[in-house]
Amino acid sequence: MSDLAVVLVDRLAAAFDEARDPVRAVGAAAYMRDQFPFLGLTSPVRRARARVALAGLPRPAEAELRDVALACWSRDEREFQQFACDYLARHIKVPGPAFLDTVAELIVTKSWWDTVDALAAHVVGDLVRRHPDTVTRMDEWSRADDMWLVRAAILHQLTYGPATDTDRLFGYCAAQAGHRDFFIRKAIGWALRQHTRTDPEAVRAFLSAQGDRLSPLSRREAARHLVNR
Repeated sequence: MSDLAVVLVDRLAAAFDEARDPVRAVGAAAYMRDQFPFLGLTSPVRRARARVALAGLPRPAEAELRDVALACWSRDEREFQQFACDYLARHIKVPGPAFLDTVAELIVTKSWWDTVDALAAHVVGDLVRRHPDTVTRMDEWSRADDMWLVRAAILHQLTYGPATDTDRLFGYCAAQAGHRDFFIRKAIGWALRQHTRTDPEAVRAFLSAQGDRLSPLSRREAARHLVNR
C-alpha cells in the first residue's frame, strides 16, 4: 500500500473516531438492513472530518487512488467506503480508462445502493465521459450476472443531461425490463425519470412502446414527473 493511503486512512480513522455516535450508528445500520456497521456520522460530519484528515496531503496518483479506495473498502465501518466514493469523485480527472477495473471491484464488493449509486453516477459516468471508448464496458456490465454492475450501467448517465446516449439508456432498460430484483427495477425507473428532465416525450414514447414488459415499479418511477409535462 502506498504511503499516502496508509497516512490518509490512519488519519481518517482518528478523525472519524472523534465524532462517532453509537446511538446514531444503530439507526444507520438498521436503515441499511444491518449489512454494515457504522460509526454514526451524518454525511456533513463525515465530510467535515474527512477535510481534517486530508489537510496538507498531496493530490493522489492513479495507483494511490486505488490503494486508498481498497484500504477504505477493507474497513468494517461503512463511512470509510462512503468517503472513498467521495474521494474518487473528487479526483476523477486523475485515473485513466483502466481504472474501471478497480471501480468494478468496488461495485461488486460490499455492494449496496449507497456506494453503487455514488460510484455509478459520479465515478463511472465521468470515467466513461472522459474516455468514450470505455462505453463498451457499460454494454458488458448491462448484461452482467452481477446485478450491481447492471445497476451501475443503467445509472451511469444520470448526470449527462442532453449528452445522454438514449439508444444505450433505452436499450439497457429494455434488456433488463423483466429483471426480478427490486434494485434493477428501481434503477430503470430512476434513470428514465431523470431523462424526462431532458426529453420527456422520448421517455413517454419508450414507456408506451414497452408496455407491460416494464414492471409496475419501473413504470411508476419513470412516469412520476410526466403527469404535468
